[in-house]
Amino acid sequence: MDNNQPIIVKRVKKIAAGHHGGAWKIAFADFAVAMMAFFLVMWLMSSATPEQKKAISGYFQDPIGFSESASPYVIDLGGTPTPAPDKTLNPELNEQITPGQQPLNELQAEQLYEQLERERLDILLIELQRKINEDVELRPYKEQILMDVSRDGLRIQITDAANRPMFDLGSARLQPYFEDILYLMADTIRAVPNKISVGGHTDAKPYAGNSGFGNWELSSSRANAARRALRAGGLDEEKIARVAGYASSALFDRADPYSPSNRRIDILVLTKRALHAIEGEPEVELAPAEEGASDAESGKATSSKPVREKLNVFEKGVLQFDEVSD
Repeated sequence: MDNNQPIIVKRVKKIAAGHHGGAWKIAFADFAVAMMAFFLVMWLMSSATPEQKKAISGYFQDPIGFSESASPYVIDLGGTPTPAPDKTLNPELNEQITPGQQPLNELQAEQLYEQLERERLDILLIELQRKINEDVELRPYKEQILMDVSRDGLRIQITDAANRPMFDLGSARLQPYFEDILYLMADTIRAVPNKISVGGHTDAKPYAGNSGFGNWELSSSRANAARRALRAGGLDEEKIARVAGYASSALFDRADPYSPSNRRIDILVLTKRALHAIEGEPEVELAPAEEGASDAESGKATSSKPVREKLNVFEKGVLQFDEVSD
């Protein structure tokens, strides 16, 4: 019997269980981002002052009115946005909006000024260090250049080394590499409005020379030679507040009075407080004024002119201390 029946093979395609594509991952990521944004907005709203909420609300109601405000941003990044009264279309925003910070008294303004001045000196120190590290010719001498910021200002001390003296022996004649260091210092220091003090120091070894000329005269001559080099480097004459010789009265290495490090030139970028001490101005102790002091005529919180001038610098968000009058 001829068996010619066709053979049928049935193949069943199995689908992997549980796989539904990756669309849910994208949806979950969008949900997580939305929740994060929501909680961020809630946190900002809870921490914002009524004035800031009013300013943000006014921005969304009338963005054109904010085109000439102190800051182009809705969130305060250094200058709280205030509407332009001549352009705003919202009557409720025509009133003066008080900035986020409370009015400062004299003592607080002085402390703020000193804090910003310290930050400026820190920036100056970093800039000097960067220039010394980048200058191939001066890099070998960076161990002889010591810098630190103190209450009186930024102190730059350039010391002698046993094999690299700054001056000719027993004279005030500068070595060429020391002149290059002073030129670099002058080019950077002149960018800040602070005045400077230049001091010369010697070690405890008595000066061997003509009678009547000793370490006091030698240190003074060397300080004056450094001043002339700074002037040649572009530093204005009026920015030099004092040039003095200290001989060996202020040793750097007290354990070894004859150490080469005691022979040095120090340049002090003065703070306002240190400058007043040099000029003989008495230091005025500022008493804290009562908060919420009001003007009898307007009933608004006021501050004196020096405070407003110092706050102008703070509100600009830049270190423009040359605009602040003492």
